[in-house]
Amino acid sequence: MNDVFGTAILDHQLGKCEEDIITSTSISDEEPLKVSYLFRTFEQMPELEQTALSLAKGTILDVGCGAGSHSLILKTKGFDVKSIDISPKAIECCQLRGLDNAKVLDVLNETETFDTLLLLMNGSGIFQSLEQTPKILAHLKNLLNKNGQILIDSSDIKYMYEDDDGGYWMDAHSVYYGELEYTVRYKNKEDSFQWMYLDFDRLKTACAIVGLKCKKIKDGPHHDFLAQITIK
Repeated sequence: MNDVFGTAILDHQLGKCEEDIITSTSISDEEPLKVSYLFRTFEQMPELEQTALSLAKGTILDVGCGAGSHSLILKTKGFDVKSIDISPKAIECCQLRGLDNAKVLDVLNETETFDTLLLLMNGSGIFQSLEQTPKILAHLKNLLNKNGQILIDSSDIKYMYEDDDGGYWMDAHSVYYGELEYTVRYKNKEDSFQWMYLDFDRLKTACAIVGLKCKKIKDGPHHDFLAQITIK
């Protein structure tokens, strides 16, 4: 991996000349993403993210923290926050922004336990596939303290397959329509990886398989939602 997101994030933090990140998926064309969006304030965040931050409690693990914007808000409120990301340059940025407990770490290698796990900006992406989802949820369950919670947002992207007649086209070779290949490009670097948008019903079913309870907290304006997951 070329650490495209991390390179763009660190460039922005250091005030270097920057370009937009160019994103695309296996079912959508290229779109620009301003790097500054990853540095947004609480007031600039979507309502789903604001709600998740207001529900966070106790010790917190910010999974896939990126530039650390969610972690910084929670730290300012006095929470004990650990921020993790697989991007070394993103974590370098987080440390420069004052997050002293920011680590380069895949959540699947995390061993500490927390009161809140935060998975935002389509947190279901880390599952990568429907098949892997219960296994990863089982690991996240093991990271929860008693009465702990997982706050996760996602989107049901079925609408992206709708045709002009109101019907839906689907790839017959795809196991689930939410499983996509996601590509990001910045300057001369490009990364592609598996990413998943998981609808609420399938998230709830996967949770039930591993003894977790899933409750929808709020719907967003773009087929997205925030869910709270707890131990049954």
